[in-house]
Amino acid sequence: MSDRPTLAPEAKRKVLRSIPYGLYVATAAGGDLVAAGTITWLSQASFSPPLIMAAIKVGSRLHAAIDAGGGFALHVVGEAQQDLAAAFLKPTSLEGGTINGLAHEPGPAMGAPILAEFPMWCEVKVVGSVAQGDHTVFVAEVVACGVRDDDARPLALRDTGWTYGG
Repeated sequence: MSDRPTLAPEAKRKVLRSIPYGLYVATAAGGDLVAAGTITWLSQASFSPPLIMAAIKVGSRLHAAIDAGGGFALHVVGEAQQDLAAAFLKPTSLEGGTINGLAHEPGPAMGAPILAEFPMWCEVKVVGSVAQGDHTVFVAEVVACGVRDDDARPLALRDTGWTYGG
């Protein structure tokens, strides 16, 4: 038996998938580029100033729009909104003033698209990033927030039957 730890693929997958994640839809706009996507790797990182950190897939349209616009919006997916989260697992579609079929308006601080259907949202300004691996971790300051439904319960990834990670 070796004294070196191993990274057994099944154990790694099991451990990383056991980390609890929420479900969010991120939107961003920069120049002519508008993008949206469902994300899971998100956490608050500071009280003062209020910071979040979000991991966004390198090479995605969402990553490019965040780079171009310097910020983005995060939407909390409610527990009965799995179908809306699924709509943002697909490439961004801009038709008739909607993003993937949902109405939106420019955010008050960064101009990131704010989607009307979600119970809570915040707009953030990127203040730093860590580019390692296949995702960039964006560190961003919360600059605006909105609550449409005080009673909404967030949807957790584990409640969807979906997996992302591992």
